[in-house]
Amino acid sequence: VQLQAFGGGLAQSGGSLTLSCATSGFALDRKSIGWFRQAPGKEREGISCVSGRNTYYTDSVKGRFTISIDKNTVYLQMNGLKPEDTAVYYCAADLSGTSWSYSDCGPPFEYDYWGQGTQVTVSS
Repeated sequence: VQLQAFGGGLAQSGGSLTLSCATSGFALDRKSIGWFRQAPGKEREGISCVSGRNTYYTDSVKGRFTISIDKNTVYLQMNGLKPEDTAVYYCAADLSGTSWSYSDCGPPFEYDYWGQGTQVTVSS
């Protein structure tokens, strides 16, 4: 099982970036895939996750970010970026699917495999 996250970079406030999480070694259906981010000095937080056709967004990104799946890749389209979106972004897979809920992505420890992280920096 492998996950590779890429697509981060530098964006201006109001700009857009698309993160990709290439997965291998397992089938995406019936699994939960989450996008997490961790800013300096802060805990890692789940910002968006998908399980089948179900998606979740935390309030701070709702309406700006969109999670989607195409074959074995999970995307996070990020529009309307803000300086507070600056963080290292990770994708993670929960192969049991037990982390899924409509209220949050579940805690990081419920995810079995992680991508390496990609830095997103948003300038004001």
